[in-house]
Amino acid sequence: MNKSMKDKAISALTPMQYHVTQQNGTEPPFDNQYNANHRQGIYVDIVSGEPLFTSLDKFDSGCGWPSFSKPINQQQIIEKEDNSHGMNRIEVRSLEADSHLGHVFTDGPAALGGLRYCINSAALKFIPKEELETQGYGEYLRLFK
Repeated sequence: MNKSMKDKAISALTPMQYHVTQQNGTEPPFDNQYNANHRQGIYVDIVSGEPLFTSLDKFDSGCGWPSFSKPINQQQIIEKEDNSHGMNRIEVRSLEADSHLGHVFTDGPAALGGLRYCINSAALKFIPKEELETQGYGEYLRLFK
């Protein structure tokens, strides 16, 4: 993603999307777009459109934010130590856009690998399974077969 494209995408963000992705913010728990989304599809970075998570790996953790057991491609995720707010956590960022996404914790379901990627809805765009082809993500249809 070149700087011009990134700047254009950032200028189109809502105030909450900007706060989360560009200022390392957090949206309110339970009062966000995708926490209760149960449709099949993929979640992409709101800035770059890079595929990050799939509904197949989403689970209800009760924390108030969308939770995933793993990313689609680990190489698209950057993990960084975050000692802000008096806590020791691992921040999760997107590779291409360097968007702040949320944090990863080791308290996820053991049967799903034990990780919980706690991700802000404001950092994501959901692409429904039935729209993957038309929105340029057809290669991800294979995940749902």
